[in-house]
Parts: sequence; structure tokens; C-alpha cells
Amino acid sequence: MELRHLRYFVAVAEERNFTRAAERLHIAQPPLSRQVQQLEEILGVALIEKGSRPLRLTEAGQFFLAHAKPLLDQVRDLKAMTRRVGKLERTINAGFVASTLYGLLPDIIRRYREAHPEVEVTLHEMTTVEQMQALKEGRIDVGFGRLKSEDPSIRRILLRQEPMVVALFPGHRLAAGEGPVRLVDLVHEPLLVYPRTPRPSFADQVLALFSDANLRPDHVVEVRELQIAMGLVAAGQGISIVPASVQGMHHRNVVYRPIGDKHAFSPIFFSLRHLDRSPELEDMLEVIYAIYDDYGLPHNRESL
Repeated sequence: MELRHLRYFVAVAEERNFTRAAERLHIAQPPLSRQVQQLEEILGVALIEKGSRPLRLTEAGQFFLAHAKPLLDQVRDLKAMTRRVGKLERTINAGFVASTLYGLLPDIIRRYREAHPEVEVTLHEMTTVEQMQALKEGRIDVGFGRLKSEDPSIRRILLRQEPMVVALFPGHRLAAGEGPVRLVDLVHEPLLVYPRTPRPSFADQVLALFSDANLRPDHVVEVRELQIAMGLVAAGQGISIVPASVQGMHHRNVVYRPIGDKHAFSPIFFSLRHLDRSPELEDMLEVIYAIYDDYGLPHNRESL
């Protein structure tokens, strides 16, 4: 059994159609059918129900698919990491969600560059979902995001839980209050969430915050990005719930209030390919923990 057998079978199983799978693999259909048949002969079991329309997997086929996909992911990771190790120059390509840029990410990158001037660091703004794909394709080496992922080929290290705050325009009825705001006080306000796409996103995290409190906002407005949400808040078009680090934007027409609900936190994840143990990433993780210690921020500590 060879890797091509796994790759061809997974394509057929996911497409549920030999013709579409052949197009996806850029091969003709007859050779694809022969390879799948050869795989069944090697295994000694039927993987696809004969004559089924649309195509259906046997119980053995479903079992094989569940184990073949992680194997192919590991092969892809191995290829990307081997290419990385084989490069003479030392580089880190880092993906980040916009909100982390207003927090400690600039401090992290600056201190890392000072400690390791031989490593070239390049930053790429992208959503958490985009980071997952970029990691698997080898376009970035690490991602700073906020959403959980169940992808077995990606390792997520939870760095810390960042408090959420509500952004309001200065004339808002809650802008001049003291103490934290409760979610129940916000359900009747136009709620600006971002980004509109791709989903899932931070928008879903904010909506889940209300759902966990058995609340539902009356009016939700989806916008493309954080900066647009803040501009609309400043114009009095609604409110927005954002990570506390966004206060670093210092918008003169936006004020921030803490949120008192106990689950009003947004995680920050350090994402990397599952098998990657690059010393550059280990060094970056140590820089992150050192900065958190300097600022007295509670955080989780985990090694690669």
C-alpha cells in the first residue's frame, strides 16, 4: 500500500463521486478506479458499496477514511517542516488576527528580534481560519488567533484568557458609568460584530457569550473588520464587544467599559503544525512568557 492509494481513496470518499475526484486529482477516471480497486485487493475488504448512487462507503471504508486522513495530514506536515529545516536562512512567518496587534504582539516581535537578530520575522494579518490553512500549506510557521480548532494536524497552545470590554461612543448612556457593564444591559443595543467572513470567527465568539448567558441581542450587525466596527461605534451606530487589548487603538470617539459577566474572556492561541519543534518557535514561546511575567498577566505555560 502506497501513499497514492490513501490520497486517491480520500478524494473519492470526500467527493462521493469518481468523476469529481479525478478532476480534483488532475488524473483520468479509469486509472483512479483501478487504484481504488487495487487498494481494496491489498486490504482484502470492500471499501465502497458496489453500485451505490451516490457513492457510499462500507463500514470498513468509513474506518479506513477516518485513519487515512490524519496520516495524509502528517505527511503534508512532514514535507513542510523538512523544507523549513532544509533552508539555510532562519525565518519565521507569523499570522495574526488584527486585535492582537493592539495588544502585546508588537512587544513580543520586537523583543524576539532583539534577542534573535539572526532570525527574520515576517507578519501576515489573517483570520484564525485562514491561519489554519496557511499552517498546513507551509505559508506561515505560527499563528496568533482566538478560535479553537479540532484539526488534528494543528497544535493549539492556549497562552491566556483576555478579558472582553464593550466599546461605546462617548454620549452613550453607559459610557460614563462606574464599574463593569453586564451583558443583560446590552441586549437592546445594536451590536456590531466582526468579521463577517470567513466563519467561524470572533463574531461567533461574541454571540456565544450572550447565548451562554441565556441572552439574545435584539439587533446584530455584521461588519467586515475590527476597524469598521470601531468607526461605526464612534459614529454612534451601535456598540461592539472586543478584546481588552483593542483599547490600545486610542480612538478619541470611543470609550471602553469592562464586562462583569464571568465568561467574558477571549482566548489567545499560539498555533503551529502538530509535529513542529523548531527552536525558533520554542524561543518565541519563551519570549511570550517572559513578557507576560513582566506585565504580571495570568497565563498558561506549556513547552513545545
